[in-house]
Amino acid sequence: MDVIRWLFDAQIHFGAQSIYWRELLGNLFGLASALGGMRRKVWAWPVGIAGNVLLFTVFLGSAFGDASTVNLLGQAGRQIVFIVVSVYGWYRWTHRNDAEVTTITPHWATWRQRVGLIVGMVGGTAILTPVFTALGSYAPQWSDAWIFMGSLLATYGMAKGWVEFWLIWVAVDVVGVPLLFSAGYYATGLMYVVYGAFTLTGFFVWRNQRVRPSSAVVVEGLALASRRGAHASS
Repeated sequence: MDVIRWLFDAQIHFGAQSIYWRELLGNLFGLASALGGMRRKVWAWPVGIAGNVLLFTVFLGSAFGDASTVNLLGQAGRQIVFIVVSVYGWYRWTHRNDAEVTTITPHWATWRQRVGLIVGMVGGTAILTPVFTALGSYAPQWSDAWIFMGSLLATYGMAKGWVEFWLIWVAVDVVGVPLLFSAGYYATGLMYVVYGAFTLTGFFVWRNQRVRPSSAVVVEGLALASRRGAHASS
């Protein structure tokens, strides 16, 4: 138990500032998951879940005996949502028409789906802002709510294979970076800067790999034929 407690409390010190290893490792797992997602690898989901568990303990520090950090309820809550949605995405990516197909075909969302994403983002932020305020989340609470909703919708869009999910992550990063730095979560704030550049790259990669919905079955059939007898590295 002493070893577990030591690992839980381990920090990296930079002068007067310190960062928990849990925060650093959680973000590195998240980055690895994003890289796997861009390459459409199934292992992106379990790696992401491991990072979510670590970051949940970071952003809800008071529940784990850490009084030195502020609580970001949206950041903590979204880790739980990530785990649930990631389990769905993991299942969806591994239970295709044929069990040997381990990639998903990128495609544009329909206009109706895009409107649903926008309404969900704005409406969800408006609903959650007073909730997070009442629960004592770090101000400005609308930023935390925006990050929560954007993360949920982006993860869902990734599971669906929508190219637009990368742009939702960009919107999350734009708001998330200043919020995290102001709250003292420097490792996560810096990682969000990296995510911002990465998500733009991911958008163009998926856009170039997209196919029309009518040709998705053909593409998956070709992918299966080319890998038959040897699974992908995921």
